[in-house]
Amino acid sequence: MTTSTPASTKMKIEVWSDIMCPFCYIGKKRLEDALAEFANDDRIEVEYKSFELSPGLETYPLRSTSEMLSETKGVTVEQAKQMNARVEQMAQAAGLEMNSEETLAANTINAHRLTHFAKEQGKQKEVTQALFKAHFVDGRNIDDLDELVKVAESVGLDGAKVREVLESDAYTNEVQQDVFEARQLGVQGVPFFVFDRKYAISGAQQPEVFAGTIEKSFDEWAEANPQSPFEVIEGDSCSIDGNCN
Repeated sequence: MTTSTPASTKMKIEVWSDIMCPFCYIGKKRLEDALAEFANDDRIEVEYKSFELSPGLETYPLRSTSEMLSETKGVTVEQAKQMNARVEQMAQAAGLEMNSEETLAANTINAHRLTHFAKEQGKQKEVTQALFKAHFVDGRNIDDLDELVKVAESVGLDGAKVREVLESDAYTNEVQQDVFEARQLGVQGVPFFVFDRKYAISGAQQPEVFAGTIEKSFDEWAEANPQSPFEVIEGDSCSIDGNCN
């Protein structure tokens, strides 16, 4: 069979984001739109990194995001709703559904821990997308263990194992490490996109901005990491160290 491109021979794009951040949801979509038009997208690996915008936020299932914004930004609830409506229009322009009035204010540490577990299972991209949808479209409580288990099961993860992980403190250090790394890189807000540790984009830029940076960083990366000039059809063989299998 024809071998696929191994991860070690892929250029990496790292994305720092928070599930409660609407611009992270929009930025993710715009990056994906740019990658969909890129001829060598199969040679690019996207890794999602954790960032907590409100690590001390207490989850109140009956409190909406508009009410939280009113409290934290010092504006009226009506003004907060207008702010959310503008973001919702931006999301719709990007091809995303977003129901601002249904969105619940929730702490995201457990959602981030789930993404790290999903990464080990090869499902990080799917879980990240499912979490954004659960939060911004379905109005689900992404700090609730039962809801997180449902999200995980929707992308094919073992619900019982996910529950076991979330009932422990597993992957908390990994989340904190991502946040620390972001601080070391000088990240002031999210979404924040890093291309091959050479270039960075801050914010939910338009797809053409992502496209230009992808092309520039990939060209430089590809020059330093030339691909084999041919595809290999794998079959029974003996390796150069004498192993035959």
